[in-house]
Amino acid sequence: MTDPTGTDRISVRGLRARGRHGVLAAERELGQEFVVDVTLFLDTAPAAATDDLTRTVHYGELAQELVKVVEGEPVDLIETLAQRLADVCLAYEPVESAEVSVHKPAAPIPLPFDDVVVTIRRSREDRG
Repeated sequence: MTDPTGTDRISVRGLRARGRHGVLAAERELGQEFVVDVTLFLDTAPAAATDDLTRTVHYGELAQELVKVVEGEPVDLIETLAQRLADVCLAYEPVESAEVSVHKPAAPIPLPFDDVVVTIRRSREDRG
């Protein structure tokens, strides 16, 4: 995997969307809020030098695409959801790698807790 050290970053944090992901019937039926954080690793110098949005990632459009995934087809595992979100991030040409965190603050845990989070990092090389 490409080492993102020294590359630029674009992050979207705290993106909220309602999804129906989980292994329990109630999670699929009722749905719940998921919170997504993504960090994209890329070289922003070409965009900065030309002041050209097409040479970077339009984070507004990215956010809309990520929300569609969360609101879309349910999966059992948030690990699977995180992978789908990473695939969206890596579809942007300048993105070398992406880190994706999926928060499930209302996970069905019968104990006091603040959050459940799965974080993955994927790169273009991982896509094969």
